[in-house]
Amino acid sequence: MIQGSCCCGAVRFELASEPSMMGTCHCSRCRKAGASTIVFVKKEDLNWLQGKEHVALYRPAPPYKYGRCFCKVCGTSLGEILSEDASFPIAANALDTKFGLRNQFHEFVSEKPHWYDICDDAPQSVGHP
Repeated sequence: MIQGSCCCGAVRFELASEPSMMGTCHCSRCRKAGASTIVFVKKEDLNWLQGKEHVALYRPAPPYKYGRCFCKVCGTSLGEILSEDASFPIAANALDTKFGLRNQFHEFVSEKPHWYDICDDAPQSVGHP
């Protein structure tokens, strides 16, 4: 089991198996939401331990369609953890247990801030890979 939580501990969950993929998005939305590095999990693997009621969903204005979840108590970014999709991204920063994945891609590198250098060999793309 892979344990996950928010900064204050109000939200706790576990994953029954390792995420399928890890990547970093450099778009301004992900950077501002505090969740640039994401892991993709299966809904069936997510088990809430406590605090689902403390998770809020920010719904963006069109043309954006993906909402962002966060802890209402401390503000920790949780990706799309309330998604009803079969697979969805959550913020890698919310995982507490070690897992074997490494960063597999960088997307929206055209929006990467000037002060950040990509320091791995993962493939890079201007938009979604």
